[in-house]
Amino acid sequence: MRLLHTSDWHIGRSLHGTELLAEQEQVLGALAEVVAAERVDVVLVAGDVYDRAVPSADATAVLSRVVARLRRAGAVVVLTPGNHDSARRLGAFSELLAAGGLHVRSEIPMLDEPVLLADEHGDVAIYGLPFLEPEVARFELGLPAARSHEAVLAEAMDRVRSDLFLRPGARSVVLAHAFVGGGQPSDSERDISVGGVDLVPAGVFDGVDYVALGHLHRPQTLSPRLRYSGSPLAYSFGEAGQQKQAWLVDLDAAGLADVRPVPLPTPRPLTMLTGELDALLQDPAHDDAVGHFVSARLTDPVRPTDPMRRLQTRFPHCVHLEWTGSGAAVDARSYQERLRGRSDLDVVGEFVSHVRAVRATPAERDLLGRALVAAARAEADG
Repeated sequence: MRLLHTSDWHIGRSLHGTELLAEQEQVLGALAEVVAAERVDVVLVAGDVYDRAVPSADATAVLSRVVARLRRAGAVVVLTPGNHDSARRLGAFSELLAAGGLHVRSEIPMLDEPVLLADEHGDVAIYGLPFLEPEVARFELGLPAARSHEAVLAEAMDRVRSDLFLRPGARSVVLAHAFVGGGQPSDSERDISVGGVDLVPAGVFDGVDYVALGHLHRPQTLSPRLRYSGSPLAYSFGEAGQQKQAWLVDLDAAGLADVRPVPLPTPRPLTMLTGELDALLQDPAHDDAVGHFVSARLTDPVRPTDPMRRLQTRFPHCVHLEWTGSGAAVDARSYQERLRGRSDLDVVGEFVSHVRAVRATPAERDLLGRALVAAARAEADG
């Protein structure tokens, strides 16, 4: 049996306020091409299907179209909710969906009830563990004293192994959404710690043939049978240049036979540019970034006027901007300390220096002084 391990679709997510639905549908639609080309039997989605608990109508429509394409390409789909999803909403009509080949495993009491699929070697039991928030899951699992993600996942895996024991010869796959020891996070994941206790030892997942992990957005291998697929798109500029992928997982009669990466397309790359505004607008070295999502760090000694609009004349998909003010002098004192004991004119002058990273000119100080005098007179007359 051949499985395609994916996770963290985050349908409905934006990048610095820019909607990504078109890019998401493009890359997720490409999974159907992988299914057809590689003769994939099952597509796994290990949590964070949506980016929020109440997805928009457009986001649900994207999921519907993507799943339909995967089914037409010939794959069964098994998915579980992550920490961004609402398990109850995602699991609505799950019994009816299962009849159409979409298996949603969202209920904690059913986590040890696998999706059973068969090939020429026998049964494959696929267990979907919904994200187990300790403060909620500990009561449903009968562990009122459990406070950590490790404790509730350990109980969940004990139940999985108990069920698997009653299925001699069955090969096993587990979907789980967790921060497992040895994994390297990115800066686009939401913290899932509870009281600072979020790390789960890899040994919790012993006893199954393959564990399809979700939550961390960087593809990585913790062991041959324990892997993160990562997100299909880069969701922060910290992931710029990262090759996104899914894992093709082959099971034979003995269990795990082979795992190999499948690169995913990048609908619109992410690029970070640094320099003075005029250089970014004119340097031909940046021609390749014109169609990219761009984050610009401006080093002009004086804050430029209307920099985002000007950047977008060349880089229409510039979505993030910061100004570092390379001419600014470094002062370790707090803003309040720098202003203590100064006149109103000095305070206003310090504000100009703080905003522009250069001091006000004598002519500007004269204008500011006259404005302060006028304001004081107006207040006295009022």
